[in-house]
Amino acid sequence: MSLPRPNYAFASDNTAGVCPEALAALAAANAGRVPSYGDDASTAAAKARFRDTFETDCEVFFVFNGTAANALALAAICQRHHGILCHAMSHVDTDECGAPEFFTGGSKVLPIDSPLAKLCPADLEPAMHRGHGVHFPKIRALSLTQATELGTVYTPDELRALTDWAHARGLVVQVDGARFANAAAALRDRAGCTPADLTWRAGVDALCFGGTKNGLLGTEAVVFFNRELAREFDYRVKQSGQLASKMRFASAQWAAVLRDGAWLRHAAHANAAAQQLAVGLRAIGCQLVAPVEANGVFVELTPTTVSALEARGWHFYKFIGDHGYRLMCSWETSNADIAAFLADAKTSRAGL
Repeated sequence: MSLPRPNYAFASDNTAGVCPEALAALAAANAGRVPSYGDDASTAAAKARFRDTFETDCEVFFVFNGTAANALALAAICQRHHGILCHAMSHVDTDECGAPEFFTGGSKVLPIDSPLAKLCPADLEPAMHRGHGVHFPKIRALSLTQATELGTVYTPDELRALTDWAHARGLVVQVDGARFANAAAALRDRAGCTPADLTWRAGVDALCFGGTKNGLLGTEAVVFFNRELAREFDYRVKQSGQLASKMRFASAQWAAVLRDGAWLRHAAHANAAAQQLAVGLRAIGCQLVAPVEANGVFVELTPTTVSALEARGWHFYKFIGDHGYRLMCSWETSNADIAAFLADAKTSRAGL
């Protein structure tokens, strides 16, 4: 008997393909010859789109992946004797292979645990009193994740409380926005928030704006709202091997999805798919371990259910505790994907 075909529909939003707008932009950018290293019209147009989207004169740089975006942004903020506060589940601490420490030259990442992967000032304050004088790193940055590693989102008021706390203590606030689009879509639909409301208006100094998880190919954006932090950042990008010679292929994708709001439409689709999946899981008796606020569903599954689903070809990851698993929806998650997973989950649970 042949094995079932592997199905990665819910393993990660990274498993989805390139969205139509980005793919069309890549094809269009492939025509003719243009200046290299970002001196082309597409890159200028994309940066203008970012400024329109965020309603401010921000500085924008393109890199290939989220690890580079986070590490280089933090390197622009910190020196080697500094400390970086972040949540204990954040990619900055758990999934960057030490890149923030490497690119800052030794800044210490200081993880702090708190419920649902979200920080608040009360969680952070004790960290400001650790150590004694020069014997402990001088805390310089606060790194937040939006949407968080458990799919929760920070509201503008929550962000403002954190940035006010940080700025009052001389800290700079950087946001890992690998799924910023999902947070932006969720808060637009829930509370009418704009991208500006979730960034500089809330006191955010720098945003690492994810493209890959929202349908782009090999491009992330580092956006500085505090433009002083961007001083000589182009040199950091080049030195780290992140400067694209044919940058038009990155910038054309961004210009395309920012032009008519496709980035928000795709993110909203992923969020809605997660809600649909969560409703179906609850209906068959599964317990969620985190509220579904963006495009991730975190659910308790028994070993029997997990084994049965894996035997049917489904791939997904254990993420929290002994039985907490993560199911990610993407811009191309379909009703058929959801129905098939729920049918197999229901069948596996019927044998309990």
